[in-house]
Amino acid sequence: MKVDLNSRYGLNPAHSEVVEACKFIEPCDTLDMGCSNGRNALYLGQLGFNVTAIDINPGAIDMLQSIITEEKLDNIKAQVHDINSASLGEGYDKGYGFISCTVTLMFISPANVDAVLADMQKRTQPGGYNLIVCAMSTEEHPCPVPFPFTLKAGQLREAYTGWDLIKYNEDVGTMHNGAKLQFATMLARKPS
Repeated sequence: MKVDLNSRYGLNPAHSEVVEACKFIEPCDTLDMGCSNGRNALYLGQLGFNVTAIDINPGAIDMLQSIITEEKLDNIKAQVHDINSASLGEGYDKGYGFISCTVTLMFISPANVDAVLADMQKRTQPGGYNLIVCAMSTEEHPCPVPFPFTLKAGQLREAYTGWDLIKYNEDVGTMHNGAKLQFATMLARKPS
């Protein structure tokens, strides 16, 4: 059994939706958007995924890079990148079998969200998957946290019209700090 790198380095466990998705997504080229200190990237890397992990925070990327170096992980690349640019740019053109974006969209500029989603979709290989978990703000459950962006009811489903929605819900959940929030959770497969 492999060592749990997340606990070894004091990181939270991988997001539960990433763990669930990996029960049937085969290891492939993967993009972890908004990777922070790398909890999902390390988990995916240990399962054999080739992970490109991006985040705007150089300190988080430096921490992840030091773990990658320490553990001699050759299947994880950590890079500073601002997702707000809504373009992954050069070097991200090959396309990915899996793009994970968990609790990240709510930190980007609302004006860029549609372009970010379109760029994710464009860079997903036919038959590949997008996993998104994002806070919502609805009449029944106004978001108690002042995130720059929150999804409206049905907004994420609408953005993925034409994709096979493997999982989709808009349930109330609890954040790490105990705050109750409504989240849109989606795992979608791009048509082949």
